[in-house]
Amino acid sequence: MNTLHGHLYIRELLSLHLPQQHFAVAGSGPLFARGWIADPGDIDVIARGPAWTAACKYDTPSPAPYSTVQQLQLFCGHIEILDGWFPELWSTDRLIDEADVIGGIRFVQLAVVAATKQKLNRPRDREHLAVMAAHGYPT
Repeated sequence: MNTLHGHLYIRELLSLHLPQQHFAVAGSGPLFARGWIADPGDIDVIARGPAWTAACKYDTPSPAPYSTVQQLQLFCGHIEILDGWFPELWSTDRLIDEADVIGGIRFVQLAVVAATKQKLNRPRDREHLAVMAAHGYPT
């Protein structure tokens, strides 16, 4: 997908050379990957094991704002790498292992996107839920 791989944030993510079987893009990324939104705002990445270890070479982890997980802010905040994604709801391994692969990159399933956006319920989340509904995805 030229549009996907042409986006600055995706190029930045791929420049980190994280082991692809050990991370998945969450947040708005799965909507962007499908061409449903033009701008993901940033790229939220869930990383485990080797991918998390590799990412930690670029920054020092700090607490994430919405959960008990740790995060790294890279590329002026364009890329946020987390060691989990609402662990009270999902295991990191499950999110990564069951992710959809689009353009060679893992993206969490749309059910995870919908549940996360319903939980956070920010204006942007409500907009994205409407976009998902317009594309026939039940929210």
